[in-house]
Amino acid sequence: MQADRPRLRTRLAVLYALTAIALGAGPLAVVGLGAWSGGSTEEYGAPPGPPDNTLAVLLAALLGLLVVALAAGPIGWLLAGRAVRPLHELTTAAGGAAADRLPGHGELGKYQEYADLSATLTSLYARLDSAYAAQRRFVADASHELRTPLTVQRALIQVKLADPEADATSLRAVCEEVLRLGDQQERLVGALLALAQGEQRPVAAEPVDLARLAADAVAARRSAAESRGLTVRADIQPALVSRADPTQLSSLIGNLLDNAATYNVDGGRIDVATRFTAGRTVLTVANTGPIVPPDAVGRIMQPFQRLSPYLQADQQPADHPQTNSGLGLAIVRAIAGSHGADLHVRPNVDGGLTVTVGFPAT
Repeated sequence: MQADRPRLRTRLAVLYALTAIALGAGPLAVVGLGAWSGGSTEEYGAPPGPPDNTLAVLLAALLGLLVVALAAGPIGWLLAGRAVRPLHELTTAAGGAAADRLPGHGELGKYQEYADLSATLTSLYARLDSAYAAQRRFVADASHELRTPLTVQRALIQVKLADPEADATSLRAVCEEVLRLGDQQERLVGALLALAQGEQRPVAAEPVDLARLAADAVAARRSAAESRGLTVRADIQPALVSRADPTQLSSLIGNLLDNAATYNVDGGRIDVATRFTAGRTVLTVANTGPIVPPDAVGRIMQPFQRLSPYLQADQQPADHPQTNSGLGLAIVRAIAGSHGADLHVRPNVDGGLTVTVGFPAT
């Protein structure tokens, strides 16, 4: 619990009172010093003037100053309360905020400072509301994706156990299917972990040779791609990222290549290029494939949004639909964002996508 601190309203009231006293005491001090600093004029033969009432004037002024001082405190308190009232409204509204209930308010106060603060908080609440909504959707989607394989596994086992004529061959087939579903869950959990790590700032911030990571990723996937009749072309030029996490960048490149291979066509092509241009390190992964509607690009960048629903029946990927977790491009976007990189996804006219990731200049 924080210790009690001086209140702004109290300090403003005291400041108002001290200012009023200082403004009143200044002229009195000048008058008083002037009255008592001079000598008598009688020694120069000057005729006596009217009786000196300076002391009486000073006493009356001091009495008036005392009245002003006593009134300045309460008046300052009222003025300060009016000035800080919008802050109390903001504090009350923020104190009642919750994940499912963010406060909304109009413009507070009549001054530009309060208007700027109100606009900033309104923008913050809007971003928080969007983040909470995305989190709720993500949790619901992740629960559904994890529950589906478990439901299938349970159904397979229950059906086979209820079959009195089940033999070793059928049981073996069920076990193999359960193992396949278990592998699917393992890949999904790994993708979820990669997504969570990608949304965080890089733990290791060091110079990373993007060209070497791209070359290694291409070499690791070339044989699998060629077995499907895909041609992999690499144009690897020197490209250094000044501050990055090498593990996360490897995940970014791997997910781009896996996505390019999954959503491709027989005899298709995957092009990978790295270069350093205009002070930026750029990675480009392009692939042939089915035609992607332009309005689908934004949706497939979200978690668990696969490209399959936007394709014709004869354009569906050859892989089993459940082998793709729907997190590949979401992981790419998260890692690019955490590294301050620009991500551009563009559908190709003849099919497929071109993904460009531009890392900040050194």
